[in-house]
Amino acid sequence: MAGTILITGASAGIGRAVAERFLDEGWNVALLARRAGPLEEVAAGRGATALPLPCDVTVEAEVEAAFAATLARFGRLDVLFNNAGVFAPARTIDEVTTEEWRHVLDVNLTGMFLAARAAFRTMRAQAPQGGRIINNGSISAHAPRPGSVCYTATKHAVTGLTRTLSLDGRAFGIACGQIDIGNARTALAAQIGVGVPQADGSVRAEPMMGLAPVVEAVLTMARMPAEANVQFLTVMATAMPFVGRG
Repeated sequence: MAGTILITGASAGIGRAVAERFLDEGWNVALLARRAGPLEEVAAGRGATALPLPCDVTVEAEVEAAFAATLARFGRLDVLFNNAGVFAPARTIDEVTTEEWRHVLDVNLTGMFLAARAAFRTMRAQAPQGGRIINNGSISAHAPRPGSVCYTATKHAVTGLTRTLSLDGRAFGIACGQIDIGNARTALAAQIGVGVPQADGSVRAEPMMGLAPVVEAVLTMARMPAEANVQFLTVMATAMPFVGRG
């Protein structure tokens, strides 16, 4: 059954693909990202079911305002897809600047915290109570790539956020799960299909997959009945170097 979903990072890549599919499926969709133009493109022709909300997820006041606008339009929130994230340049920790570290931490972790907090508060207070939070983790939440200290540290932290929200949400009918995605074909991850450093020191292109399997996985998680939860789901390019030795 369709409901209302709020998606962060909805202007491009995975977030945009998920938003378009949920709109196709008849959901109300609140679209959050920094750039207004791409959000308006997603919402174009969708009528009242699409709500573009320019928002920097690292700014508390903007996040709170976006959730308030979502409630004002749709009346409740059933699902948060906590998706916004960034990479840092690939390098070893001694070459990483404090500014780079803080930027990735702000977006990938603080941004997720702010959105999850607003969603949790909303879902706890609404009637009927409850909802679902889906955090976008990463294969890096399990195993790092070379030179990915900023990104990998935040994605491990997202797993801790997911587990805690899942536990704390039980009393209020709030489920929380995590989707860990490997080598989906987006502009952000395009270099992976060209060539990236491997654990053995080589640089090689890796197998990639389209966005359709990722979108389908998020839709499956969101459609779970209240008594069921996909706690962790990994969807990855079949032959990518993850489960084997590096």
